[in-house]
Amino acid sequence: MTNKVLEKQQLEDSLATKPVFAELEALLPPVEQWLSELSVRQMSEHTIDAYYAGLYQLACFLAQAQLNWTRCDKRQLAKYIAKRLDTDALAISSVQQELSAIRHFYSWLIEQGQARINPTTGYQLKRAPRPLPSIADGDLIAQLLEQPMPDTPEQARLWIRDKAMFELLYSSGLRVGELVGLNVADLRIDAKGERGEVRVTGKGNKTRLVPVGRQALKAINRYLPHRNLWEERGDRALFISEKHGTRLTTRAVQQRLKVAAARAGIAQNMYPHLLRHCFASHMLSGSGDLRAVQEMLGHSDISTTQIYTHVDFDRLTQVYDKAHPRASQEKKTPR
Repeated sequence: MTNKVLEKQQLEDSLATKPVFAELEALLPPVEQWLSELSVRQMSEHTIDAYYAGLYQLACFLAQAQLNWTRCDKRQLAKYIAKRLDTDALAISSVQQELSAIRHFYSWLIEQGQARINPTTGYQLKRAPRPLPSIADGDLIAQLLEQPMPDTPEQARLWIRDKAMFELLYSSGLRVGELVGLNVADLRIDAKGERGEVRVTGKGNKTRLVPVGRQALKAINRYLPHRNLWEERGDRALFISEKHGTRLTTRAVQQRLKVAAARAGIAQNMYPHLLRHCFASHMLSGSGDLRAVQEMLGHSDISTTQIYTHVDFDRLTQVYDKAHPRASQEKKTPR
């Protein structure tokens, strides 16, 4: 029995002796019809179950108030949301998911001619504050990236690749998915090997150019000969597995970072996104140029969308060279 069916049975059992049961039964057919259409469109079962759970709770609320879908206005929706937050003690994130299901369901009802107004239109639920990201200081980053070469040849070869990956993550603020998605052709290095940039494909399939610091370029140039020996079947990936000769997975990068952190004697939990957080924090503290950092991070938030077309890449490079601790060989991470 699926969670959806079990929850429905439990709620029906609790309401079976009450007058609201008939009202509840009348509210359910449109929900089930909508979810059936979503299933045909191959929406995930998990999402369909979540939609059903949220709409079933709203149906129970409306049934007890002797209301139907068309009589649920903004005032009733506000009462329902207050009940879910206060009485049922749901987290804001959970209520946001229910609100999303209600919004999509009412859009479908309107398309079907079964409703005229979507009560969620213009309704805003205050978002829970995001927890501040963990940040490692410059000393800890240096402890990771400047650790001695491993003793065994096999581990030494892997560290040459891993160091290039971690330097690039921190150098350019990449997401781990963006890192593993890089191809060799996405990396551009000048003739002297002192300046470079990387073309990154981020969320929404948007591309951006990000400067690459000299320390990262040095590590990448050291890794490339190994990459060319390991590569098999014409794989274009920049970072590949020595064993398989094919593109690394995000999981592999996560595991290699934990191995490197443990070898360096770092107790703090290290994960790829932490290096991105550090990039943003260290760049902002060094430059104060929020817009440039947002551009380099490739944020897709609506408040920063227009920034992408106005910040000149040369300006980004200047900010980067001036601010990033590992942008040049002359600058060393403070100890």
